[in-house]
Amino acid sequence: MPKLDRILETAIYVDDLDRAAHFYETVLQLAPLLKIDRLYAYDVGGASVLLVFKRGASDHDMTSAIGTIPGHDASGRIHIAFAVGAAELADWEARLAAHAVLVEGRTHWPAGGDSVYFRDPDGHMLELATPGLWRTY
Repeated sequence: MPKLDRILETAIYVDDLDRAAHFYETVLQLAPLLKIDRLYAYDVGGASVLLVFKRGASDHDMTSAIGTIPGHDASGRIHIAFAVGAAELADWEARLAAHAVLVEGRTHWPAGGDSVYFRDPDGHMLELATPGLWRTY
């Protein structure tokens, strides 16, 4: 039986790519991998990629010399959890406060992990989570 190794990419859809870029590059310090008119891609910890699409700009198939990417789009707010070291969580909270990002919730999980919840400019719920959240993390 073949197995899945990990989630490689996570996609969100936003109304304003430049506003989203400012947040993800300035507040979360993500490094851009690609910036084109409909999509910005960011490296997350050297292990995964956050795709930030302009809402409605990828809802049709994209065909080029290298192949076809089927159309996709989404609406509504989603949730993404970013893994952070336990010793870094307080520094992240200070960084969020310095950028006037409101922390909406905190959770201490039974296995020992901690989570901090906040939103990006499009209302997506973001989480910073330390080890001890899941059996696998």
